[in-house]
Amino acid sequence: MGLYRIAVPVMVGLFLGMVVMIELGRQVGIRHRRRTGENANAGIGTVEGSVFGLLGLLLAFTFSGAASRFDARRDLIVQEANDIGTAYLRVDLLPAEAQPALRASFREYIATRLAIYRLAEDTVAAKREIAHAAELQAKIWRQAQAAAQAAPSTAPMMLVTPALNAMFDIASTRNMAVRAHPPMVIFLLLGVLTLIGGLFAGYGMSADATRKWLHTIGFAVIMAATVYVILDFEFPRLGLIRVDAYDQALVEVQNSMQ
Repeated sequence: MGLYRIAVPVMVGLFLGMVVMIELGRQVGIRHRRRTGENANAGIGTVEGSVFGLLGLLLAFTFSGAASRFDARRDLIVQEANDIGTAYLRVDLLPAEAQPALRASFREYIATRLAIYRLAEDTVAAKREIAHAAELQAKIWRQAQAAAQAAPSTAPMMLVTPALNAMFDIASTRNMAVRAHPPMVIFLLLGVLTLIGGLFAGYGMSADATRKWLHTIGFAVIMAATVYVILDFEFPRLGLIRVDAYDQALVEVQNSMQ
């Protein structure tokens, strides 16, 4: 989450950097044209095309990957809600005297799982809730095993055990999905290519000595905003693009336990 905390400064810095690089490229282009005349752009089209092509490809793959991970995280919320709901229903198969304590543990567990993501901006508190959820998993497992030993047959536990395993596994999967991001070098490369693209764009605009502020500002805004949206997709609990609405699936399961 440290990367997202600098998302806005990165966006502003990238915007300003783009404006500076475009102006720098324009000045370099103007001076080069004064020395070489109309042949100043000879042979550079291939280089510019390669850089902009690579930049577009990197933007497309990074954006697509971030959007895919965003969709996957939403799906995992629904899957966890289904797994917890299934495991809770199968508690009915265990001996009646063991059910109240087990149901109380389930209610505490789902409240803890919701708290983990509601405290996403507080890393320390979120880690504390993750540890608490792990303790509750062990507690639920012990209670289920004790109830199974008191059951007249092994049939109930054969249905309860897989449901508990699925409930625990999806929690681990969601915990790891939060940390699934491209390597930092990808974002660094994206930033460098964006600035180089601005330099080349400014050089191409040097054919006209008049500054084209609309194109300069527009290009810088579009590139900076695109990078920001990619970061927003990567951290859907902290920015403008959020998955919070899907937590309602867990809330509904929690309400059904009352």
